[in-house]
Order: sequence, then C-alpha cells, then structure tokens
Amino acid sequence: MNKIAFISVFHKEGIDKFAKDLVDLGWQIMSSSGTAKYFKDKGIECTDLATLVGAPILGHRVVSLSREFYAMLLARPDNQEDVAEMKKLNLPFVSLVCCDVYPLEEEISNPNATRESVIEKTDIGGPTMLRAGAKGGRIVICDKEDRGKVIEWLKAGEPDKEKFLNELHAKAEMVVAKYCLESARYHSGGTYDGFIGEKTMICKYGENAWQTPAFLFKTGSEDPLALAHSNFNRLAGEPLSYNNLADLDRLLQTITHIAAGFDLNTNNVPLIAIGVKHGNPCGASVGTDSTEVLKNMLSGDLRAIFGGLVMTNFPINESEAEILLTFQMPEGKRRLLDGIFAPEFSVLAVEKLKRKGDRCRFLANPVLASLNRDSLDKAFRFRFVRGGFLEQPNYTFVPQISKDAVGIEVLRNVVLAWAIGSTSNSNTITIVRDGRLLGNGVGQQDRVGAAKLAIARADDAHISSGGAGDKADLSGAVAYSDSFFPFTDGVKVLTDRGIKTIFATSGSVNDNLIIDFCKEVGVDLITLPDKDARGFAWH
Repeated sequence: MNKIAFISVFHKEGIDKFAKDLVDLGWQIMSSSGTAKYFKDKGIECTDLATLVGAPILGHRVVSLSREFYAMLLARPDNQEDVAEMKKLNLPFVSLVCCDVYPLEEEISNPNATRESVIEKTDIGGPTMLRAGAKGGRIVICDKEDRGKVIEWLKAGEPDKEKFLNELHAKAEMVVAKYCLESARYHSGGTYDGFIGEKTMICKYGENAWQTPAFLFKTGSEDPLALAHSNFNRLAGEPLSYNNLADLDRLLQTITHIAAGFDLNTNNVPLIAIGVKHGNPCGASVGTDSTEVLKNMLSGDLRAIFGGLVMTNFPINESEAEILLTFQMPEGKRRLLDGIFAPEFSVLAVEKLKRKGDRCRFLANPVLASLNRDSLDKAFRFRFVRGGFLEQPNYTFVPQISKDAVGIEVLRNVVLAWAIGSTSNSNTITIVRDGRLLGNGVGQQDRVGAAKLAIARADDAHISSGGAGDKADLSGAVAYSDSFFPFTDGVKVLTDRGIKTIFATSGSVNDNLIIDFCKEVGVDLITLPDKDARGFAWH
C-alpha cells in the first residue's frame, strides 16, 4: 500500500521537487487548498484534503482542523482497534507531514504591523499538525533543510528509524514552542519572555573543570557574527572551550564598538587588532599597516597576552603570523596563544601558529573584514540570576564627538579608548595614545583605583617590553572613564602623569569642580550626560 504524505507550506520554493521525489519513491501526495492547487499546476498528482474532510470554512481560517484529519495523524498503525476504526471511517493513515508555519516573527518585526495583521499571520493549524504528527510517530518535517535528508533516509531503507524520527519530532516541538513564545511576547508587551536554543557544541567543561557538562546553544539568529553561525569556520585547533566562547563574545563586542566608533566619527574603519585575557582587552591597536598594528597590540601587555586570544579585522598571513609568534620574545622562544580570530588565514600562517596538541584555535569569518556602525549586536541580552533572569538592551550606544574640538588624531584615540573601556568590566579607566592601548584599569570598586590600575598596567607593560626607566611616558595620552568622576582625585591621578585629554560622563554634584580643575591644569575634558553615555558593562 502506498504511503501518504501531507504537505502544506506557506513558502513554496522547492516544495515541488520534494513532492516529486516522494512520488518517485511510491508515495501519494495529499494537501489542502493553496498548496494542492500549486501541486496540480506543477503537474503533480495530489489529493485535496477537502475531499475527505469537507471544504475550508470561514474563508481560509479553518482548513485542516478536523477530527478526520487528526485521526489520520494520530491513529496507531500497530493498534488493531485503530486500524478497524479507520477502515470503518474510510480514512487513510498519513505517514508524513511536511509543514512550515505562517511567518509570525517576520510580521511582528514589521514596523507597520498591527495587532490585526499579527493575528492574521498567527498559524493554528500548522503548529497543531506538527505536534499531532510528532505524537503519532509520523515523519515530521518543519525545516526545509530536512526535506533532502528525509528523501535520502527513505532511499537508504529508513536506518535507525526511532532515533531519526525522534530528532524530527523534537525539532517540531521546539519550532512550535518558539512560535508560541513569539506570540506570547508580542501580545503581552514583553510581560512573558524567554529564549529557546539548539545545542550546537559540547564544551569540555565550563569555567572550571568541575563545572560539567557545558554547552553552546544557538538561537537561530541570522546574525553573521553569531558564535554558532556557519560563517565562523574553525580551520584548525581543538573545539573552543566555554571560556574561549565567552572571550570570543567579548572580543566581538570590543571590535564592533571600535569599528562603529570610527565609522560614525571618521567615516573610516581602520585595521584593528585586539588581544584579550579573561574577556578584557590587554592590548589593542588601530592603524593602516597590519604588522605595525599587531606589534602595537602586543605591546599593550606582553605578559598578559601570553595564552590569550587575538581578533583582527584583517587577514593573517605568514608575515602577521611571524609577528604574533616572535615580536619581543626572547631568542628561540615563541608566543603561545589560545585562539586567533580573523577574516581569513593563509595555510602557511596556520601551520606556523599551530600549538602542540592543537591548543590554538583558528576561526575565520569573512564578515570581520567589513565591520561598520551596523555591526553592533542589537539583540537583547539575558543574564541568569537566582530564580529568574535579567534582560536589557544590548551595548549599542556610540558617542559622536566633534573632531573640530579635539583634532582628528586625538579623536581617534578618544574613540579607541571609549570602545575598549565601555566593553571592559566596570569600573574602568582606559589609557590610549598613538592608536594603541597603554593601560586598561578594569573591574575596580572606585574610580581612583581604576585610574591607578590603568597607569600601573601601562608602567608594567613599559618595563616588561624593555623600555627605559620604571615609568611609561603617558604625556599627551587620552583617558576614558566609563562614568563620571565624583571628585577631582581620580582626575589628578591621570593628569599628574601627563594625560591631556579625558573623556568621561557628567552627572556628579562636583561636575563644576572637575571642569575647573581640568581647565586649571590644561586638560581637555570631553563629557556627555551619564544617563546617555555611561559605559558600564559585564556586572
């Protein structure tokens, strides 16, 4: 007896090929209304569901929602009572359901959407059909990417049938759950929210070896910089760890903020290199020559970058690889890195940078080469807290600063300092000069401590790189503070070392004292309101 496949899809591209493939395998096609007409127009023999359950009613609002159709999906072929009743009702068994759902999410995201238009794009029959097919143990296809897989599986004789079908059923349940969540989120105005993901990677363990198991889930985002997106191609090295992935997410925040800041303020995105350790930049540089940019990035903290991760918006070829390995390293020694992320790598570069045991990961994503102000992550960010989760908009603020007020070179340094500091753990003071990070004082409980730490890290990097004296030359540097200075003491720590430009926010009761102090010592103070421009991150 021929098996019956019920096909009802909103997006019909490629569905005729799938139906023809099934017919070639001896299947009969059943459909309803629009899809049935589409098949008949394509010359594919198709039984219209209406001949068994009656014509659609209420226009097209009620098509497949009938007792008879769901008996076809839920009847148990191995249950004699079900078989007898189906025969008495003169109803066939449906063995395969291929259905997509109305594009509800697309309609919700339409700026011209109304409650009525969203309701019209809310599918009832599709989700119900998918869940019934899953419960009935049928072949259930809700993703067009699975159509070819099902055809090949059928041709192969249905191997590992229970496992194969269960995976299809689970995906259908997930699709329906996500669909219902979108509807609940929209109609409640955000009172109900959550997220649904698909496991895409098993990490060796979490932040610590005893935190196992740990996983990466993807949410179905089409963002080409999403961590689980196919654009990130692992060329070599073992899979990324939990910590690697967390650092990669932070690297993407920093590099996209640098790109957005330069694009907005200078209409040009320079070459960018960033090195991080535990999420916070320990080195960063911008410029026009890739080898100089890498040298300046590494010089930010030669000790901290050891075992760290690097991201660039330019290709890594053999000459860049040589700098990453040997710049300011002792003779015969090579720098070890845990991961390098770039638009592309030459084969020779990968071979040169590989570590024993494949401990260095190489991920290529061509999108990194074309970052601009639109590259910021705009999705809402979630954070679990005990018994629930926090939700907030992403870090998308980009300041616009007049170059006429500070000059183009100072502006470039201000933008770089802001992008680094606003994507580091607050409280943060960031010091930049000549297009490179000198010191990043992150995660401090007070602003004076952050200023002192930024200077100390600059001094330490200067000493470790073999510089003359025990202090770095910070004259003419730029400092960024991720919030306002409550007193002049933090500002004085910076200006006493020769820093000539400070970018901070306003909002302190002592703003006038800060302004007067900067005028007195000849420092340019750039401020924006704290309510608009505060750069706290990663609490």
